[in-house]
Amino acid sequence: MSGQWGEGPARGDDAPGALTADGVNGGAPGAPGAPGAEVPPPRAGGRAEARRAAQGKAAQGKAAPGKAVPGKAVPGQGRAGAAQGAPPATGGRAAARAAARKPKRNVKKIAAWSAAGALVLVAGCGGLIYYKLNGSIKSFDADAIAKDRPPEAQADADGNKPVNVLLIGSDSRGKNNSDLGGGEDGGARSDTTILLHVYADHKHAVGISIPRNAMVAIPSCKLPNGTWSKGSNSDLFNAAFSTGGSDDGNPACTQNTVEKLTGIRVDHTMVVDFQGFAAMTKAVDGVDVCLPEDIHEKDLNEKLPGKGAVVLKKGPQKVEGQQALDYVRLRHGIGDGSDIGRMKRQQAFISSLASKVKKQGLNPTTLLPLASAATGALTVDPGLDSADKLLNFGLSLRNIDLHDLKFVTLPWRYRTVDANIDIVQADAKKLWETLKADRTIDGQNATGEQPAEAPSPTAPPSAAPTTPVAAAHAAAAGSPLASDTANKNIRVSVYTGTTATGMAGKAAEQLKAAKFTATAVGRADNLKYTTTMVQYGSGQKANAEKVAAVFPGAIVEPGTSPGVTVIVGKEFAAANGGATTPGATTGGPAGPSAPATPEPLPSSLVSDARSADDNICDNTTYGSGG
Repeated sequence: MSGQWGEGPARGDDAPGALTADGVNGGAPGAPGAPGAEVPPPRAGGRAEARRAAQGKAAQGKAAPGKAVPGKAVPGQGRAGAAQGAPPATGGRAAARAAARKPKRNVKKIAAWSAAGALVLVAGCGGLIYYKLNGSIKSFDADAIAKDRPPEAQADADGNKPVNVLLIGSDSRGKNNSDLGGGEDGGARSDTTILLHVYADHKHAVGISIPRNAMVAIPSCKLPNGTWSKGSNSDLFNAAFSTGGSDDGNPACTQNTVEKLTGIRVDHTMVVDFQGFAAMTKAVDGVDVCLPEDIHEKDLNEKLPGKGAVVLKKGPQKVEGQQALDYVRLRHGIGDGSDIGRMKRQQAFISSLASKVKKQGLNPTTLLPLASAATGALTVDPGLDSADKLLNFGLSLRNIDLHDLKFVTLPWRYRTVDANIDIVQADAKKLWETLKADRTIDGQNATGEQPAEAPSPTAPPSAAPTTPVAAAHAAAAGSPLASDTANKNIRVSVYTGTTATGMAGKAAEQLKAAKFTATAVGRADNLKYTTTMVQYGSGQKANAEKVAAVFPGAIVEPGTSPGVTVIVGKEFAAANGGATTPGATTGGPAGPSAPATPEPLPSSLVSDARSADDNICDNTTYGSGG
């Protein structure tokens, strides 16, 4: 392209203010006051020259031998002759306009070329982001990862394998982070830590928030000078990230600490600091959040003498950049001012961010700019140290439904000797064993193993179900109940009313097969139910009757809890191969590698879990007086 204004389809050579190679405002070469005679004409063969040649032919026909045509050099005269020798052609601008109106088909060609060019530019930008990201990802030293580690999860015959990812938000005040964090101390701490367990089926995931002030054992860790620390039997959890005092933190030490705490192998670790977090929220055009109270300046900075202005308003709102950081770091002015409430808001924020990214499409077009926003502020383990690895990992999560992305907080209790937190070890152990067995927190088997082979196609198609469970599956698979899309709006809490294990999870699976939104909560207070009960709260009778259709013989009755509650009894357990005593088997002998069914999780932990599709205003605070 010549770079002149008048060469695109939007501005013709005669448009007011058009700048052409011949002069200003369409002036002829050498015209009084026109600088065109002093401007070298475009090189031979250019598009502008070809257009002027076409206009000249339309205005005066074929030029006589030896006479100059505007914009075309006479043989032997060269470029100078073209610029100086010939008088203006007859026909003028009117003739040029008439000629220009003729080949309108070129406009479509130009428009098509522009669209194709735009696509190329978009693809090119993606490539630039890819290579920028590829050259800017920081990874920590693989030698800093402990040698004595939990065993790696093994893939099954179908290639299914769980993945555990440690997500760390760093409050480092290094580089430009002090402007966003407001702190003056050096070093770095883990402001947020979540262990994300992606189940082997890659359709479920759960994030476990670990309180930063929980007292844990910290193993020996590699220091920036190459030596190793002594470790500690009891220290604050976020002291692991601070080990060594570096502004970049010590993510390997945090990974080693989490593996020691959980007995679970961490496959990948990702660290994002304030600057990267703020940039990522801008890359997605903000994240929807909600607060139960107005937040003032003093709530963010206790050193201020007065309450100050409102910085985050009560209710739903969209935040990005500094405001997003204020939201996830906020402790005071809401709830009891503890880290527990803050973790709830962090879970709500990540849920909302995941929802937005999933709606935009979990694909390279969405993921690359998001990752690029964190360039320079992202540190990963050696297994994620390229754009390819990051992108492939992100794409591996695309089949996780928002409702099946859960968040819970590691079981905890306040200490009596100080303001820190102790982990409730018995309940935490149940949680870790649940993850190792690849069971969801509501008891589902998410190993990704293929179900048992379907019956032979030669079986009589009209055979009626003979057991309650068969009837339930038939209802879920072929009845109008399964096609009722309204079922997804009916939320059902499922409890085990028998000593058989895993029954709430199995009942929840059957409800989900019938398109209900079901959560297995745990054991009921009474474990002596014989028949399955479907209880309903105010205005939920019709929904309860729909749910009961999944459990033939179930009794529908009013209950004391809102919504719909299912309590499965011994009849359901018997029909589903469940044992009615703790020591009984559940059918045929288990294979030698089959993991033991973990103990049910505490109902308080399960009921307090957040799904990524929950209302953004729900469950965002803890306690009062802070």
